[in-house]
Amino acid sequence: MDAQQTRQGIFYALGAYFIWGIAPAYFKLLQQVAPGEIMTHRVIWSFFFMLILLSLSRNWHKVKAILKQPKKVLLLAVSAILVCSNWLIFIWAVNNQHLLEASLGYFINPLLNVLVGMVFLGERFRRLQWLAVALAACGVLVQLWKFGSVPVIALGLAVTFSLYGLLRKKIAVDAQTGMLLETSWLLPFAALYLFGFADSSTSHLSHNALSLNLLLIAAGIVTTIPLMLFTAACTRLRLSTVGFFQYLGPTLMFLLAVIFYGEHMTPDKAVTFSFIWAALALFIFDALWALKRGKKEAV
Repeated sequence: MDAQQTRQGIFYALGAYFIWGIAPAYFKLLQQVAPGEIMTHRVIWSFFFMLILLSLSRNWHKVKAILKQPKKVLLLAVSAILVCSNWLIFIWAVNNQHLLEASLGYFINPLLNVLVGMVFLGERFRRLQWLAVALAACGVLVQLWKFGSVPVIALGLAVTFSLYGLLRKKIAVDAQTGMLLETSWLLPFAALYLFGFADSSTSHLSHNALSLNLLLIAAGIVTTIPLMLFTAACTRLRLSTVGFFQYLGPTLMFLLAVIFYGEHMTPDKAVTFSFIWAALALFIFDALWALKRGKKEAV
C-alpha cells in the first residue's frame, strides 16, 4: 500500500473511533428522551440516511445481489437484533450514569473477539493471548467474588458487539448494504413502537422543539458516519493496524465519564479495569511481536 493510502486510512480510523468515543456526549443531550425512543430514532433515521448514501454512491446493485441470497438476508435479521441490543444497552448506560462501565465493555471487546475467533472460526491462540484473556476473566471473577457484583452492562456490550462482528464476518456483506438491510428489518418495529405505543412528552415530533427533533434526526448520522469511516480505513490499512485504533473509543469514553460527567472509580471497577488494562497491554505487545516476527520471516 502506498503512503497516501496509509495516511488516508489512519485519518479514517482516527475519525471513526473519535466519533464513537465522544458519541456519549451526543446522547447526553437527549437525556430527556427515553432510551427506547432514542433507539427507534436511531433505526429510522439510519435507514433513510443509508438510502441517501446508497443512491449517491450508486451501489444499489450490491443490495440487489444480496436480496437474491435469502440465507444472508435472514442472517442480517439476526445481526440486526444483536446491533440493536448493543445500541440500546449503550444508550441506557450513557443516560443512566454508567458510562464508565460502558467504556469497560469496549475495552473487553477486543479480548472477547480473540476468544470468539478461537471458538467459532478455529483461530489459534498464541500463549500471550491465552494469558491476556485469562487476566480479563480474572478481573470479572474478582469483581464477582470480592464485591458481589457482575459488570452486566460491560459484558452485555462486549458480547453483543463481538457476536455482531462474528456474524457480519460470516455474512460477508459490505457496510452500506448490511446496514440498510439491518435497519430495514428493524424499521417496522421501530415505527410501530414510536408512532403506535410510545406516549411521552417527547414521542410526538410535532410537539417537540426544532432543536430536539434535529438532535433525534442526527442519530442516523451519528450511527452511520463512523461506520463508513471504519470501512474506508479497513480498505486502506491492514486489519491488525486498524485494531490498534480501537482503544481510542473506550479511552475517550473513560475520560468523559471521569472528567466531565463525574462518575467515580469505585473499588470493584478499579480492580476490574486494572486486570483489563494489564490484559490489553499483553494483547498489544503480542500483536506487535507477531507483526515484527512476520516482517523478519518475510525478508
